[in-house]
Amino acid sequence: MPPQDMTTAASPSGGATPGDPGTDHLLDALQHQVAVFARRAEQTRLGGVGQVRNSMDRAAYLLLNRLDVEGPMGVKALAAGMGIDSSTVTRQVAPLVDTGLVKRTSHPEDGRAVVLQLSPRGQARLEEVRASRRELMYQVTDGWSEDERDTFCSLLTRFNASLAARQAANQPPQEN
Repeated sequence: MPPQDMTTAASPSGGATPGDPGTDHLLDALQHQVAVFARRAEQTRLGGVGQVRNSMDRAAYLLLNRLDVEGPMGVKALAAGMGIDSSTVTRQVAPLVDTGLVKRTSHPEDGRAVVLQLSPRGQARLEEVRASRRELMYQVTDGWSEDERDTFCSLLTRFNASLAARQAANQPPQEN
């Protein structure tokens, strides 16, 4: 059974490879902790603290957040930025439009094209969820130093970027 925490540090050179007993142990512990994290994150939906209404579906949160950070955009641009298929974005955006969190508008230069943008209601809802999740992150990392939080965030960001790069490298080219 993999350990419940990771007390082994990776080689600073990054030269460790699978097959070495120490490296295999660390990689087993890492994959186990990622699996536990994924399960716990899904169980809580990282919904934050307080009322259940402060939770939000992962797909909805990521879509609303991207529209907030990057501004209005078309389905294809949104899908490309998230590394998912346009049909998936269309399916995920539909309930957000139905509930008034996202608005569909005409592209300013090409009236035939549709642009998605965060509605004022969507912005307010996103801020409510962010505040709740921020409080959850504060509580979960209570007792951590700012440096520890920063290091964890940096490493998790790097881990997610590596996963995204791997996924992009394994995607078949899309036809236009």
